[in-house]
Amino acid sequence: MMARSASFKKKLNLLDLTFLGVGSIVGSGWLFAAQGAAVYAGPTAWLAWVITAIAFILIGLTYAELGGMLPRAGGFVRYPNYTHGSLTGYLTGFIAMLAYSSVSGVEVEAVRGYASRWLPGLATDSGGPSFWGYILEIALLVLFFLLNYWSVNVFGKVNSVVTMFKFLVPLVTLVILLLNFHSGNYSVDGASPGGLKGVMQAVALSGIAFAFLGWRQAVDFGSEAKNPQRHIPLAIILSIVISALLYIALQLVYIGAVPPEVLAKAGGWANLKFDQAPYAELATSLGMLWLANLLYVDAVISPSGTGNIYVSGTTRVLFAWAKTGLFYSLFGKIDRRTGIPRGALWLSVVLAIAWILPENYSVWSGLVGAVTGATVLTYVCGPISIASLRRTSPDLPRPFRLPAVSVIAPLAFIAGSFIIYWGGWNNNRILIGLSLASLILYFAFMDRDKEWHHKLKTEWRAGIWLITYYIFMMVMSYLGSFGPLKHPVIPYGWDLLAVAAGSLIVYYWAVASALPQPVIDSDEEEDVEVKAVNA
Repeated sequence: MMARSASFKKKLNLLDLTFLGVGSIVGSGWLFAAQGAAVYAGPTAWLAWVITAIAFILIGLTYAELGGMLPRAGGFVRYPNYTHGSLTGYLTGFIAMLAYSSVSGVEVEAVRGYASRWLPGLATDSGGPSFWGYILEIALLVLFFLLNYWSVNVFGKVNSVVTMFKFLVPLVTLVILLLNFHSGNYSVDGASPGGLKGVMQAVALSGIAFAFLGWRQAVDFGSEAKNPQRHIPLAIILSIVISALLYIALQLVYIGAVPPEVLAKAGGWANLKFDQAPYAELATSLGMLWLANLLYVDAVISPSGTGNIYVSGTTRVLFAWAKTGLFYSLFGKIDRRTGIPRGALWLSVVLAIAWILPENYSVWSGLVGAVTGATVLTYVCGPISIASLRRTSPDLPRPFRLPAVSVIAPLAFIAGSFIIYWGGWNNNRILIGLSLASLILYFAFMDRDKEWHHKLKTEWRAGIWLITYYIFMMVMSYLGSFGPLKHPVIPYGWDLLAVAAGSLIVYYWAVASALPQPVIDSDEEEDVEVKAVNA
């Protein structure tokens, strides 16, 4: 007998990691968000893309240092556990499970929505999936499962090829619409609510923030990178910048390409709604059927590519959560031959199917706000973890060292808080309510660990800030101007100041609450017994 460890296969280079980010970012978001942003903000919708890009660059820079320093599968779940213990790690893991597992459902819903233009039987009269629509969505998720089942090398190379196509179609669309540009559209009003508030709502609710969420894949696949210390930071920055430039340009030409007579007939931006395929229907209104058909093809391939990535990304998150000891150990086991945590992969596809079944979440727009809020709730721990590690572990090797971290990290935390807040009461009460209710499971898991009872006080002192932050964000979502009250208790403007101030207080509290020394694990399964084969 001899011992051998099972671990992830290091197969992904810088191009693969960058394409994982870009391929995950450029999914269904670009196909729908430009129209939604125009409804909320009109000609200033491009500003929502700029604000979102800056916010995610700030957050991404913190993870660039973390990912280069500690390349771990599902790092978003594990870094908070390293720096602040099991309570923070559990809550982050639970919300990450919701966030990741739902994205594949969003993407197959987008595929089904566009495909229903060819096959009307896939949709009901209300636009939701019919029986055969559900069958198509489930079949796509099963296909993603099979592509991920065999090996990360096959997955990575297939994704790189698909991403090249996904990036080419938006570029072609950009050039063609630019040739049909009407500058007068930028003087047309009629957005709802319009102004800066409309821009903020567009960030969280139109799909703009959702469209950027995929940059995190370079972190989640960190254990499978050939040169993680160098390539993870580069892939994060490249994927955000490349996608941001494309998205901003697409929004600008979308505003200008709408035929003025169509805009006038609608009575302004708030009432301009192409049914289920904004860019394709815009191309049709311009008499460009070839472009419309190309967009319908891309609307199948592009979200499918992103959905495929997220099935794999969810697998890494579930694996990471299990590795922290806060989820079932079955999902923390790696198949030695393929380097894939197959138990976690099975669960990821089951969860993705579960998300598309409820009728109230069976349309793209119904899922996007929830997915965005849940994902950013996992992101906001990154700025706190990086600042905490600078204080408690200054000697850890940092291949990428973020400059001005004392400024960038708190700004990143505030930026994430704003995106969560702009998502509104309906999203936050469900997401945060579920997370707080799930603490019952936390106690059930931790009660099995006899050592945990001796360090209970330390664990709660290190993690109670996150519960306080969740409650603060939920209260602000109800009382502020983005909430359900007709006459908000905290009016617009003052509510933004309150969110920023409260976030700063929580940020410095959280950094000061970090464990004296981080508890860092490995991705390898140690002491696995296997039989020796004699020649």
